[in-house]
Amino acid sequence: MTDMLSKALQLSVIALTFALTACAPSLGDRNAAMSGPLTIAQQGSFFVGGHDIHSDMLSTLPKYAASGTVTVDQMYVHYQIPVSAKPISLTLIHGCCLTGMTWETTPDGRMGWDEYFVRRGYPTYIVDQSGRGRSATDISAINSVKAGKTSPSQLPNVFAASHESAWTIFRFGPEYPKTFPGEQFPIEAQAALWQQMVPDWSASLPTPNPSVPALSQLAIKLRTAVLISHSQAGIYPFQAAAIDTQGIAGIVAIEPAECPSASGDLAPYTKMPILVLFGDNVDQSTRWAPRLKACRAFVAAANDAGGKAQLVLLPDEGIHGNTHMMMQDRNNLDVADWILRWIDTHVHVAS
Repeated sequence: MTDMLSKALQLSVIALTFALTACAPSLGDRNAAMSGPLTIAQQGSFFVGGHDIHSDMLSTLPKYAASGTVTVDQMYVHYQIPVSAKPISLTLIHGCCLTGMTWETTPDGRMGWDEYFVRRGYPTYIVDQSGRGRSATDISAINSVKAGKTSPSQLPNVFAASHESAWTIFRFGPEYPKTFPGEQFPIEAQAALWQQMVPDWSASLPTPNPSVPALSQLAIKLRTAVLISHSQAGIYPFQAAAIDTQGIAGIVAIEPAECPSASGDLAPYTKMPILVLFGDNVDQSTRWAPRLKACRAFVAAANDAGGKAQLVLLPDEGIHGNTHMMMQDRNNLDVADWILRWIDTHVHVAS
């Protein structure tokens, strides 16, 4: 019991020390990063994961062959590596109804986390989830119905989030088109966010989502990766760690739609530092308040099992008004700096 109390006290002191230093501005670091041209040593793209399938339903058009082999479920990755790069890489994983664009230029034209993290010296990898954006989808089930070989009930489940529903899910306000007082999303540029949104195939994909083993493969390839996930993808880094912790130096789950069960196998989550981060007005959302509660339970259980996990609400750190889309909010670089300070404090390269 004494050992448990001692450990709890040590964690509290560490958390308090970080909270005090994290609130301090880092305008010097930011100004240095923002000045001058973006200088990179390398950039490119590749795919991880996926598998080959044979299908007789690749086309319903006479001029294209219906039978053959295609590759599906792979995950697209775009990367930029700065000059004099830090040894820790960052992998950014978008959420529901979106693509890797989430992390790029903000809807009102400001710098996104993709470029900013590179400017701060981190190799940065942006993914399109399997079945989204530049990652392939298996169309066989659709063509099979169109050809009359399969019942329409077998069509894949696909959905799209409306402007009205996304408004409340993203916590721009309590209902469309009202806003929360002091919210930070650039509402005047909302049309540019709606342009980013795409149909979501995740409900029709295998479980776990094919992005999960792909993330595990990517982390192993990168060797020292912090997996930064958002919303729907919040659970993916944890699921990847359950497959293999190799290469996963840390997890930052931004407003995850799901955290691992507090009563499940917590051993994988004791092997890397974990941050679960939420913005403002969470308690006013019937969708997000229960998720916050479940994530609190997970963090407590992970720490009881010997882990180093934290759950942080940005308002408690003096950063206010953040929506679910905090990487696009007006103060997105304040949030980015806070996360980078957490990474610098908690994530270490193995010797």
